[in-house]
Order: sequence, then structure tokens, then C-alpha cells
Amino acid sequence: MRSVLCVALWCLAASAMAETMNFSADAVGQPPAGWRCGMTGRGAPQWTVEADPSAPGGKVLRQSGSATFPWCVRSDANLADGWVETKFKPLSGKEDQAGGVVWRWKDGDNYYVARANALENNVSLYYTARGIRKTLKYVDAPMPTGQWHTLRVEFAGTKISVSLDGKRYIDFSDDHITGAGSVGVWTKADSVTAFSEFAYEATRP
Repeated sequence: MRSVLCVALWCLAASAMAETMNFSADAVGQPPAGWRCGMTGRGAPQWTVEADPSAPGGKVLRQSGSATFPWCVRSDANLADGWVETKFKPLSGKEDQAGGVVWRWKDGDNYYVARANALENNVSLYYTARGIRKTLKYVDAPMPTGQWHTLRVEFAGTKISVSLDGKRYIDFSDDHITGAGSVGVWTKADSVTAFSEFAYEATRP
């Protein structure tokens, strides 16, 4: 009985580590509270909370500026292994229509990123080191513009898995970025992208 109770309590503690959020409590026209927003490279990203009746809570985090690689990360997150997931909608962009997630984010120049692109209809995995993005893998995947999609990454040690809309597209092993870091969302170039929900959880390797 005691062992069963201990297992149940451990499961409860593990599940309590998951963080799920939307932007319903944030002020429209401003960056969301508890997030740090910026870019890798050059440009002028614009991360703001905006009204969107199609999103849970009626608001989204939207990137509507233009920069090499805009990012927005959770200020209080620090995990080495776990998962991160976001619901996003690509709205427009002539050069790109991308939505992504970052993890093991050390600073604006060092992190992993997985993204889906509606112009290219693919999912890809990268690492960024010293401000230079390096491609690890591309996989074709349907990604219509103007629709909500779910992008999820699971990572433990060197193992990385990337899924789009419930289908796993990438399984990869890489050790370029190690140790704990923050998690967040990401876009590219002139992508105008809305993010409605964001969730993450630290797990044991």
C-alpha cells in the first residue's frame, strides 16, 4: 500500500511541474508579463499581445515586426530535459511564414529551435551557436496559412523529437547545446505569426 501511495504521490508531483498558459490576462498592445522578447541578428521585432476571438482566452502573442530571427522566452523557465509545445497560426509574410519553439535557450545567440513553415510546407530542426543558425534536419509537412497548428518538441540528453499537429516528423540526436536553459517561441524574417497557448515541463533524463 505504501509503495502504491508513493508512486501516486510521485506522479502527482511530476504532473504539477507542467506549466500551461495563454495570454488572456495580458494587456493588449504590450509584451506579455513574464516573458523576455528580442531577436538573433538584426531587425526590429514587435512582440505584442493582441485580441483574437479564435484563441483560447481571446488573446494571442503576435510577432508583427521583421528581424533575422525574433524570439520570446519565459523569464522563469530553466530546464535541461523535458518538452515544450505551442499552438500557433501563421498569418502572413512574403519571405517566411514560420512559427517555432526554442529550448535550452542560454541567450539570444545560443539555443535550439524547431519550426514549421507555411510557405515551404516543412518542419525543421536547428541549433544556433554564437548567433549563427545551423540546420540539423528538414522534413516535408503540410502547413496551411491562417490555421491553428500545434508544434511540440521533446528533448532528453542528446535525443530530440519534433511533432506537428500530433504527427512526429523528426527524431534526431545532437549534442551542440547542453545543460539547462529557457524555453519560448520563435519566428523568422517578416513572418506575422500568432501564438495562442504555450506549455512546457521539465522531466528526468
